[in-house]
Order: sequence, then C-alpha cells, then structure tokens
Amino acid sequence: MTATADEEAARFHELLKAFEGRPAAIAGRAKDPVNEPMIRHWCEAMGDTSPAYTGPDAIAPPTMLQAWTMGGLSGHSDRSCAYDQLLALLDGAGCTSVVATDCEQEYLRPLRPGDAVTFDAVIESVSARKTTKLGTGHFVTTRMDVRANGEPAGTHRFRILKYRPADTTAQPARPLPPKQAARRPRPVINRDNHGFWEGVRAHRLLIQRCSSCATLRFPWLPGCNACASPEWDTVEASGAGTVFSYVVMHHPPFPAFDPPYAVALVELAEGVRMIGNITGVPYDKVRIGMPVRLEFLRVDEDLELPVFRGSEG
Repeated sequence: MTATADEEAARFHELLKAFEGRPAAIAGRAKDPVNEPMIRHWCEAMGDTSPAYTGPDAIAPPTMLQAWTMGGLSGHSDRSCAYDQLLALLDGAGCTSVVATDCEQEYLRPLRPGDAVTFDAVIESVSARKTTKLGTGHFVTTRMDVRANGEPAGTHRFRILKYRPADTTAQPARPLPPKQAARRPRPVINRDNHGFWEGVRAHRLLIQRCSSCATLRFPWLPGCNACASPEWDTVEASGAGTVFSYVVMHHPPFPAFDPPYAVALVELAEGVRMIGNITGVPYDKVRIGMPVRLEFLRVDEDLELPVFRGSEG
C-alpha cells in the first residue's frame, strides 16, 4: 500500500521532532567581550541617545543580547552537529530556502563593557509542515541561554522557516478571499503591553510614565529609555494630536484593507508619538501638521483599534 502525502508528511515530521531537545550550540563564546565601540555603533544605528548606554556606568542596550553571540562572516565553530543534521534533512526534502520570522528575548541582568559572554543553545521545537505565501516548510525554533562572566544574563528564542519556494509559474495564484470575510491581523499582546490593550478595550489611550524621572514613553517598554528605571505608572492621553509624518498605502493589497489609505505618525499633545490610521478625510487630503482627534474603530466583532480622525478645515 502506497503512503498518502499526509502520511509521508507525518513520518517526516516525526524525524524532525527527534531533534527537539538536542543542542544547537555547545559552550559558545562571544568573539569579543561587551565593549563600548559596539554599543556606540548600535545606538547610532538605532538612533538611541539614552544616557544609560554611555559614561563610566554604561550598560549595553538589552536588545543587543543576540549581537554579542553572533559569529560574523567567519561563523561560529561551536554549532552542534545535531543542528547541522537537522538543516541537512530539511535541505534534502527540498526546503532549501530560509527566512528568519521572529525572536523573543528575556533579560535577567544588564551587560556591561568588559563582560565575557558565553552561551548554549538548544533546538526547542520543529513545527509540522506549514504552507505560507513563500512556500511550504517547517518552522525551527532555537533557545539560546546567554551568560555574562558565568552568570545568567538572558534568553534568546529565534525562529526560522526552512521552506521549499512556492512555484508561482505552475498554477495561477489563488484568488483573495472576499473582503467581507477577511479579518484584520491580531495585535501581538504580551506581558509588556497588555495594559495598553486593556486601556483600548475601555476606550482609554494609556501612556507609560516613568516613576523615577516622569518621562513619558510610547510604545510601551519594560523600562525607562531615559533613566533605565523599571518602575512606571500611566497617564491617559487627552486624544488631541497632529500628523507628524504619514504614508499612503497602495501596495501590497491585503484582504482586510481597502487601499489606498493613510497611515500616520501622530504626535500626541503629551509629546509622544504613535502610529495609526487616519479617518474622516480622503487619503490625499492628509497633511503634515493636520490636527487629529483620537477615536476607537471597531473593525470586527472582537477587535477595536485606536485611530485618528482628521479635519480638512
């Protein structure tokens, strides 16, 4: 009896799952200690002028966690044979293309210039076969545990899609689903921003305020980008703002959206800026400096979003 395609896919997935829990990197060591030049280059590239990252008591930006573990053009010699075998197995199945999809980091202690960074990584999960617009393949998630001078410093989860590229010439593209059936993408809600979305559900736009230096910040962050304090409370935005910058979206089209439409970077009266759709005026009438007013738009039965209504007057 010949196995069906689904049965073959299930068997192949079992081969892949056997790699879960096996090491992806063993006793890895950063090529350089945490250092001020790399911190400076990172901050310049990101436009981050926080004083926490300069001076005698400087720390490294937490989001640099992965940067210290990267092997550069010459690569790392500490990657495990298990990880190479997993990728070879996927290559052999035709999943020869790769794209990074997302990462998640947890910070346990700040990194400081001079710290020696070491790490171990494990193959945490391999998904069942998934079909995306790029093609069909498997998501591979690795978890890296990072240490500084032997102390736990953070965790970095990194996910890639190893896939067989879609054959766009073999068959016509599938038609988009009807717009009335399409749903907006769901916002990513996590422990750092769930309070913001709770406010949205109550028709309140909440801005974080540092308890130490009173600096307002948006979007929500786990710590102050002015003084690095982790303590904060919130203030409610008045709803008034002006268009600081904007774009008009024409392409690519998505089923849940009706282009062209304007997306703006709005400067709130409180001084912080946020991105939102502009409603109430034609997309070609939106202008920098246009006054706008916060409102809440229900886009489907369980999703409501903050948007900004403009005025042509």
